[in-house]
Amino acid sequence: MPNALEVRNLSVSYRGGIEALWSVDLDIEQGTMVALLGANGAGKTTILRAVSGMLGLEQGRIMAGTVRVFGESLQHLPPHKVVRHGLFHVREGRHVFGEMSVEDNLIAATYARASKAPTSAFDEIYEYFPRLGERRKQLAGYLSGGEQQMLALGRAIIADPRLVLLDEPSLGLAPKIIREIFEIIARIQAEKRLSILVVEQNASIALKYASQAYVIQNGRVVMQGSAREIQSSETMSALYLGGGVSHGAPARTEQVLEAH
Repeated sequence: MPNALEVRNLSVSYRGGIEALWSVDLDIEQGTMVALLGANGAGKTTILRAVSGMLGLEQGRIMAGTVRVFGESLQHLPPHKVVRHGLFHVREGRHVFGEMSVEDNLIAATYARASKAPTSAFDEIYEYFPRLGERRKQLAGYLSGGEQQMLALGRAIIADPRLVLLDEPSLGLAPKIIREIFEIIARIQAEKRLSILVVEQNASIALKYASQAYVIQNGRVVMQGSAREIQSSETMSALYLGGGVSHGAPARTEQVLEAH
């Protein structure tokens, strides 16, 4: 059985000369959640763009290496066709259609499906996110930040993906809402056996729910392993905290790991 995602020797540059990634290797087994951690500008979002075919929108391109999704190379496809192969990229900043209703936002995402979405697919989204059900006729631009993030996730799920890329789902949200959203993400991932790659500035919560993690520094993978190993690593502490990790206590890396 192929991995949900297999990245090999990936190197990326922007605008013809700015190198962003060097020889990155990364794997996601099917049905698992993997966290991608690193400081601001480390290259995390670039990896997501390379996987989803969105590098060209930022004047970036793959210089070397391969990206395979469920064993298939999608590098030659534009982003809208990548989605039809079961991959959905939830970008940082949510990017909901503010002048459309919640329900119309969901309807728009169903065009990425291989077949028409049944009514039960909408019911499922409202069951995962009851607040969206209550506001289904409301304009998305008037939702709170947390509700917009729920809508961005709902659009991803209703597109019926097999692999979801999440870029900073907690950005700008209150701690209570962050916990709620990650609980829902974990529930969806378990019930649907989704494969998820999550870039997250709140490293503590990402490591709580992920099974594996990678740490990116200056465009290179500098650490990888189980979430527990990464969380308790003295190297992780030295890289991002400037000291050791207390025995048995989670590393509070959200204080220093920023977006991108």
